[in-house]
Amino acid sequence: MRGTIWAGIGLLSLGLATDHCEAREFSDLWGEHGEQWSPASRLPDFSHAGYRDGEAPLPQIPVVLNVKDFGAVGDGRHDDTRAFIDAIGAGREGAILVPPGRYLITRIVEIKRSGVVLRGAGPEKSVLVCPVPLETIRPNMGATTSGRPTSNYSWSGGMVQIKGSWKKGKAAAVTGIVKRGDAVLPVSSTAGFAPGQRVEILATDDGDKSLLSHLYSGDPGNTAKITRPSRVALRARVTTVTDGKITLDRPLRIDLETKWRPKVYPCDSTVRECGIEFLGFEFPEQPYKGHFTELGHNAIALRGVSDCWVREVRIANSDSGLFVRGRFCTLTGVTLVSKRKTARDGTTGHHGISIGSDTLCTNFKIGTKFIHDITMTGYASGSVCSCGEAVDLSLDHHKKAPFENLFSDIDAGAGTRLWKCGGGAALGKHSGARETFWNIRADKPQQWPFAGFGPDSMNLIGLTTREKENCQPDGRWFEVIAPEDLRPANLHEAQLTRRMGWK
Repeated sequence: MRGTIWAGIGLLSLGLATDHCEAREFSDLWGEHGEQWSPASRLPDFSHAGYRDGEAPLPQIPVVLNVKDFGAVGDGRHDDTRAFIDAIGAGREGAILVPPGRYLITRIVEIKRSGVVLRGAGPEKSVLVCPVPLETIRPNMGATTSGRPTSNYSWSGGMVQIKGSWKKGKAAAVTGIVKRGDAVLPVSSTAGFAPGQRVEILATDDGDKSLLSHLYSGDPGNTAKITRPSRVALRARVTTVTDGKITLDRPLRIDLETKWRPKVYPCDSTVRECGIEFLGFEFPEQPYKGHFTELGHNAIALRGVSDCWVREVRIANSDSGLFVRGRFCTLTGVTLVSKRKTARDGTTGHHGISIGSDTLCTNFKIGTKFIHDITMTGYASGSVCSCGEAVDLSLDHHKKAPFENLFSDIDAGAGTRLWKCGGGAALGKHSGARETFWNIRADKPQQWPFAGFGPDSMNLIGLTTREKENCQPDGRWFEVIAPEDLRPANLHEAQLTRRMGWK
């Protein structure tokens, strides 16, 4: 990665600030092994992101079917879509093998039941060739927030989709005020709750948008166009159930005020334990015409699912790469490249990787420039992006208060657009409270983001910078430590290790 090159350049040769960081290794928010941290700290707990809350490795699922047994040819000319659909529809749990070849796919391939894995022989050996955009396959025109007509596939959908829905049990009301960092909920009834069960804690805004303001630490910016009450859904597991109380396995990310009518539900997805792995996706090398012209050359979408994964996937020439709206999903080894002629701003597509809540995106490589390389969607929380590299990374926060997400151990490349964001007008600041940027390396020194990016409760630790340190417990936290010196390099791994007690 570029970080190894950066470490050898030396701070003095670039004239970067050294007076604060020569002898520094450890953040005052974490310490060496987490001794400085507490659940109520401004530094959130990110350790539950990803597959099975990070508590288990991705599984190796045995092969039970082969797409060639259903008529797939893999010569890049014969339409193999039907074979993929039939193999998935055969009703077997396990991995469906896609042997080496180039498979022409002209319709959407959907996985809508648990335990199905679509597995290739390697991302450059088993390639899905996708020449037809989603808008042609399944028309879905819409409009931007400003009214401009465009395809809804500009920000959603994929040629291969894993789709589920959330099933909720009977709700119990949270009967008292619970503060961020606490894990014990007083409830109206414990009936239907049991240890080990996943639950959703739901808070709904009042007419004064006080919950929305809370998600921005009291500094939301202009929210005039957020007219519907904000709803924040946090997921956790129950550890104990006692008389009138439920204890969760993680600290709450927000306060729970009675005016937000907080409730807790037993909750789980109808589709779990599915994967897309060791596959390539290839789209036409058509020139990119720019923002909101996309018709849906998109690779993968996950929606309404839990404990699923995308592993070792290469996507070429896409409008957008991945749209992930599941929970506790892991994306690892995703590579995005393009040979398309760029738009005027030098981009080749819209969204590279778009993420919701509780997702781990790690070991990624973005070898082209999207308008938004990595997007955090509205109200997303608890997600982690780590161990990645990009040509010139943009960390898009798409307004409506994505909060308490982590970016750690990342090479941002040129570093000219790290804080470049999208999102409609008057939908709040781009980022919500306590977004954390830890060990971010770049060619260009970085500053605290522009005023409209997010509130002062964000955490910037170990970025390439010339700025002086500014660490205010109740204000900005810009901790100047040289990225190559910062320990731990990957905060997510350190938090998970601490929680699990691994040596």
